[in-house]
Amino acid sequence: MSPDGHAASKTRTVGTGSYVLGALGGSIRGYELGVVAGALLFAGPALHLSPSLKGAVVSSALFGSLLGALAVGPASDRYGRRKMIAGAGALYAVGILGAALAPGAGVMIAARTVLGLGVGIATAMIPVYISEIAPARSRGASASLFQLMITIGVLAASIVSYVLSFSGGWRWMFAIGVFPALIMLAGAFFLPESPRWLIRQGREQDARAVLRRSRDPGSLDAEIEQIKETNRQAGQQLRLAAVLTSPALRRLLLIGSVLGILQQFTGINAVTYFSPSVLKSIGYSSSASILANVGFSVLGLLSTAVMVFFVIDKIGRKKPLMFGALGMALSMAILGAVFAADGASHGAGGYIAIICLALFQVMFGLSWGGIVWTVLGEMFPLRARGTAMGIATLFTEGSSVVISQFFPQLLATGVATVFFIFAAFGVVAFAWTAFMVPETRNRSLEDIEAGQIRPDPTQAPVRARMKGA
Repeated sequence: MSPDGHAASKTRTVGTGSYVLGALGGSIRGYELGVVAGALLFAGPALHLSPSLKGAVVSSALFGSLLGALAVGPASDRYGRRKMIAGAGALYAVGILGAALAPGAGVMIAARTVLGLGVGIATAMIPVYISEIAPARSRGASASLFQLMITIGVLAASIVSYVLSFSGGWRWMFAIGVFPALIMLAGAFFLPESPRWLIRQGREQDARAVLRRSRDPGSLDAEIEQIKETNRQAGQQLRLAAVLTSPALRRLLLIGSVLGILQQFTGINAVTYFSPSVLKSIGYSSSASILANVGFSVLGLLSTAVMVFFVIDKIGRKKPLMFGALGMALSMAILGAVFAADGASHGAGGYIAIICLALFQVMFGLSWGGIVWTVLGEMFPLRARGTAMGIATLFTEGSSVVISQFFPQLLATGVATVFFIFAAFGVVAFAWTAFMVPETRNRSLEDIEAGQIRPDPTQAPVRARMKGA
C-alpha cells in the first residue's frame, strides 16, 4: 500500500472512532428504554406504585427528554456539539444513580427526570453531530450507529434485568447504567468538534483538521469551499422564533416532527417498556417474561446491524421506511386480533403474541429505529439545524410521554384496541413516507440544503421547501 493509502486508512480509522464515541450516547437511551421494563416489575411493589404512578415513573424520563431536546438546539448552536454530548453524559449519570437510591416514588420521578434531560440532549444532538462529521458516502451508516448503540443498550439492560430478576435487585438494575454514561462523558473529551459548526464560528483551520481525519486529501478543499459557500448563502444563525416563522422551515419541521411522532405511535416504546408486562399478563413468570425480552433485544440488535451495514447506504432511506411501516402495522394488527379473541395464553395465542412482538422488533430495527434519526440529522439547513432538530426531537419525546403514561392503564383494561391503533399508525407512517419524505442517500448536507435531491416526481414540493429554507 502506498504512503497515501496508509494515511487514508489511518484517517478513516480515526473518523470511525469519532462516530462510535459520538454514537455511544445511544447506549444510555437504550439502557433507559430496556432497564425500566424489568425494574418496574420489582420496583412497583417495593415502592407501592399504582398503575398511574408506574406510568409517571416511565414518563418522567421522557418528560425530561422533552425538556432536554427543546433546550439543546440553541445551546449547541452557541457552544458547540461536543459540550452538549458531555453534558448529556453527566446528567444521565446523576439521574440513574438517583433512581437507584430512590426511597420512594417522588425521588424516583425526580431522578428519572434528570436522566431524561441527558437522554433528550443526546438524542437531539448525536445524529446531528455524526451527520456533520461523516462523509456523504457513509453518512447513513455512521449516523445509524446511534440506533445500533440504542439496541446494544437495550440488550445490555435486558440481560442485566434477567440476571438480577432472581434476586429482585431493581436498584442494581438502575445503578449499572452509570457505566455507559461515564464512558460517554469521558469519551466526549476526545471527540472532534463538528467541522460545520467550526466554520460557522470562523475557525476554518480547526474544521480542516477535523475533516482531514476522514476525508481523502483530494476532496478536502472542495468540501471546505462548499461548506463556506453554504454558510455565505444561509446568512445568520436562526433563533427559535425565526425558525418557527419561516414558511419553508415550518414545512421541514412538519415533515421531521411527524416522522418523530410516527416513530413512537407505531408502538415501539410500548413494546420495549412493557413487553414483559404484556407477557406476564398472558401467563408467563417475571423471569420468563424478562428472558423473552432479552430475545427481543437480540433481534433488535441484529436487525439494526443489518440496517446499518447493508440497507441505509445501499438501498436508501425512503423504501426501508415504507416497507418497515407496513411490517410493523401487520404485526400490531395480528397482535390486536389475538388479544381481541382472548387467545393470548400459553397456547397458540401466546406463541403468536411472541412472534408478533419479535416481528415488530425486526421491522423496526430494519427501518424506523435508525433511519428516522438519520433523516432528521440530514434534512435541516445548517443555520437552523440544532434548533430544528431539537423541535423534532421534542415532538418525538412528547409522543413517548403520551404512550408511556397511558399504556399501563390500558394494560389493566385490555390491550387489543391499543394494538389496533398502533397498526393504524403504521399505515399512516407508510403514507407519510411515500408522499412527504425525501430520499437523501449519497448527497452531501450542502446538496440537501440546496435542494439537489435525486429527481423524483413525488419529491418536487420537498425540494422546493429545502431551497426556500
